[in-house]
Amino acid sequence: MSKTVAIIGYAALPCGKWQTPAEAEIATLEHEVLARLVIEATADAGIEKRDISSLCLTLPREYTRQKYFGTFMASYLKLACTGSVSEALGNGMTGGLAFENACNDILLGRSKVALAMGINFESQAKAADLMMSSMRAVGDVDFQAPFGISPIAWGAMDAMRYMHETGATREQIASVAVKNRAHAALNPLAQFRTPLTLAEVLNKPPIVSPLGLFEVPPRSDGAVCLVLAEEDVARGLGKPYVRIRSRAFYHEGVHQVSDEPNDMIALNALEIAGSSAYEQAGIGPGDIDFGELYAAVTIMEILASEALRLIPRGQGAVWAAQGRTSLGGTIPLATSGGLLSRGHPPYITPLYSFVEAVDQLRGTAGARQVASAELGLTAAELGNYNAALVHILEGIH
Repeated sequence: MSKTVAIIGYAALPCGKWQTPAEAEIATLEHEVLARLVIEATADAGIEKRDISSLCLTLPREYTRQKYFGTFMASYLKLACTGSVSEALGNGMTGGLAFENACNDILLGRSKVALAMGINFESQAKAADLMMSSMRAVGDVDFQAPFGISPIAWGAMDAMRYMHETGATREQIASVAVKNRAHAALNPLAQFRTPLTLAEVLNKPPIVSPLGLFEVPPRSDGAVCLVLAEEDVARGLGKPYVRIRSRAFYHEGVHQVSDEPNDMIALNALEIAGSSAYEQAGIGPGDIDFGELYAAVTIMEILASEALRLIPRGQGAVWAAQGRTSLGGTIPLATSGGLLSRGHPPYITPLYSFVEAVDQLRGTAGARQVASAELGLTAAELGNYNAALVHILEGIH
């Protein structure tokens, strides 16, 4: 019988502003924050430190003073590893790749228990530094970066194209932000928990037209530690866990904008990765109970849900406005509050998606619990969904 991997515990820092200024007399140190989460996560999982064989981290942002952070954490935790100690980087997919490294160590037999974790502190970074880093990452640094193209600009172009092709309205797209804030109000890990009205979203200043202030992500700090284990270990603990039912990845060989004409709002990489994940899991989109999607702007949640066939093509904005993607609706999306309201510490955002999935599938999501949730889907992206990483997760009780 082939090995399977399970998530058996986690700990997470609420998204917010935790980084201290460089001149502060008392500093909040990333390794101390993450070490505390390791202790909490292993306690939640019911395992001992000696059971851990792999530390799979996200690469910290460039604003982190400590370099070789992964091996520094192994030293700080006094944790010898026979599996691996690694740091992953893959733009918005970074947290998902750290998770993949932990899964692979277990499936390869190198570890029975592995940690997928990371910390992302950047709230004190200069806005100019953040924008420069963003522009250099988004497209061709010689051809596109000089014109100031940013991820939000790509999202705005997607929104304009979507409205042109489907007849969706600005109000319908903005309703995603209202819905996500309503979910975040129920999530103790969320950065913004005050409910919003549609009028408040529409009346905020534009960031890149047609997207306003509440339709783009905040600047967030955060940290997560997930405990993964071979499923035999999970069964032996005698309590609910989450099985990783399938994993799929696809990169279309494009960086942001293709040099060949294509459908810019189809998100082909996500459609292909999603189809592969469904096939591996032996299910269809209609079997999914909720989705936690990497969607840094309102329109991206709509496009991603359509690419994954959770919603019919061209109907994402309508479903959001009708409440069909809200708790209690046809397919609840971003029950955590998503990137817009739960928060968006970029390199670890996918890890927060797994946290929400664990809560939902263990039945511990409280007031935001999806009734009888059995199967959840998470998705992460690179670029403008030029690459996608999809996981289907199953609750085991």
